Amino acid sequence: MSLKNLNPQFGVLLLFILAAGIIRVVLGADANMSPIAMFTPVGAMALFGGASFSRNWKAYAFPLLTLFASDVILMQVFHKAYASGLLYKGWIWNYTSFALIVLLGQVIIKKVSPGNIILASVGAALVHFLISNFGVWVSGSTDITTGLPFTKDVAGLTKCYILAIPFMQYTLIGNLIYSTIFFGSFELVKRRLRLAR
Repeated sequence: MSLKNLNPQFGVLLLFILAAGIIRVVLGADANMSPIAMFTPVGAMALFGGASFSRNWKAYAFPLLTLFASDVILMQVFHKAYASGLLYKGWIWNYTSFALIVLLGQVIIKKVSPGNIILASVGAALVHFLISNFGVWVSGSTDITTGLPFTKDVAGLTKCYILAIPFMQYTLIGNLIYSTIFFGSFELVKRRLRLAR
């Protein structure tokens, strides 16, 4: 393949997704796993991938592979105590939430507009909050207030969701800010590429 055949927009997409993975590792390296660790561009990356890749498999593959690579680094280097094998307990629920966020990006952001980006960012935060924390509860993860696994009843699930609210706030703020950066920057790049032709 010659350099003339390379699609510059595709390269920009991949750079944004790579940047999202790096930012996630940097923020997630916090040893205390504070809520600020959720202020990452991963939700925005999934929305952006869903809205921007023309081929369906790329929309899912690149964001999920970036999530996987950053998870492996975080679990094997920075958070070995939380690791359960290569990843962590309940990882499948987290990945399911991000696959659904890619789908949200495909459905809601057919046309890039501030309203669509805000709607998709809020939806992504809710999807991630509901599914990933259900995974935390169902996988037998530890209640940080008692040091014991969450009880397998409605009270345990409710407590799991309540304890996750501070994390959800940072996820929502991260989605809004990073989505604005990703989509806004990409629109500027596309405009400049069109003008350069």
